[in-house]
Amino acid sequence: MPLWKHCETDPDILLWRRYRRIIEVLQALLVTGLPFLFINGQSALRFDIAELKLYFFGSVIWISELYLILLGFLFFLLFITSITTIFGRVWCGWLCPQTVLLDLSESISRLFGKLSGKTVQRFVLLPFSALVSLTILWYFVPPLQTLQSLFNDVLITGFFLVQWAVVYAELAFLGRGFCTTVCPYAMMQNALFDKDTLVIEYDRSRDADCMKCHDCVKACPVGIDIKEGLQTDCIACAECIDACAAATAQRNMKPFPGYKGKLLRSKAFWLGGATLVVGGVLALMVYSRPEVTFWITRDPEQLPQGINRYSWSLYNNTGEHRELELSTEGKFAIIGETVLLLEPYSFKKGKVLVRSEGGKDEVVFRIEDDGLTIEKKTGFL
Repeated sequence: MPLWKHCETDPDILLWRRYRRIIEVLQALLVTGLPFLFINGQSALRFDIAELKLYFFGSVIWISELYLILLGFLFFLLFITSITTIFGRVWCGWLCPQTVLLDLSESISRLFGKLSGKTVQRFVLLPFSALVSLTILWYFVPPLQTLQSLFNDVLITGFFLVQWAVVYAELAFLGRGFCTTVCPYAMMQNALFDKDTLVIEYDRSRDADCMKCHDCVKACPVGIDIKEGLQTDCIACAECIDACAAATAQRNMKPFPGYKGKLLRSKAFWLGGATLVVGGVLALMVYSRPEVTFWITRDPEQLPQGINRYSWSLYNNTGEHRELELSTEGKFAIIGETVLLLEPYSFKKGKVLVRSEGGKDEVVFRIEDDGLTIEKKTGFL
């Protein structure tokens, strides 16, 4: 049933706003709740600053794996390009945390009726901003550790308070102005839009029938007049459509502004396809890596004849404890630690001396446990 038919039976109903609120609440729950999802004893998604590694849904990506980081960045760029080219600024009006927080705080402030909405909203934004600050921290420090250290650890407390202040100031005082002046994504959209991008457009062919009540302008969170045509400030939130629908329902008319665009087109398919391919390759590369990554190199230093020193590195890409045996093939003997213990998702490095007992030129190192064997060859002088 068309939107204006719904409004005819209930003029106060605002369907697009209802849909947006549902999606905003779900998104807020997902972003806030994700740090509490643990896989193999670690956060599903968290960057460990101390060890420079990203916990990624049961796996771990190390800062040394630059190729994965670059591929992830390429996927992100393709994803943003695809979404913007096809759906326009739907992200801005429906999913952006800035919009979500402002929308939810405005909804709560309306419950106070005749009181100053702006003043109430600023009070509501205080706990919202604190929650945002905590949530950001949870993506770097596990939630339980964050809460335990919140007012005991100077660094965590400082980050929390500074983030809280910055987020609150930006939301309470800059607000929607951020979307129209500072946001880099809003500026980028001009280069990505085409004639088929999903936008909100005023139906000029019916302009003579428009009541010119300006309810659409009053409802617009960024203060534009959709009747003047597409503007870069528009965040595609559909508030103008809802306001117009409520006004035109009594005349059994459909609203004058509405979404317009062509989603299924060749550009959408190849952009979406490229994004899926890169995302699939990234997932394959992350989850097809060996359970343990082993590197060993010879140190360029002068030692007694027949002895070389080697530096080794081990990366445990799994959530399991590993006990690995380091050995060599042929006529070489290891002087030093040969049993290497690895904690889940951990990195370990060390050095070892190797003495030749008749072997020359090249030494083969092997690490192994019950289900894993890795060999590496390196030179011997």
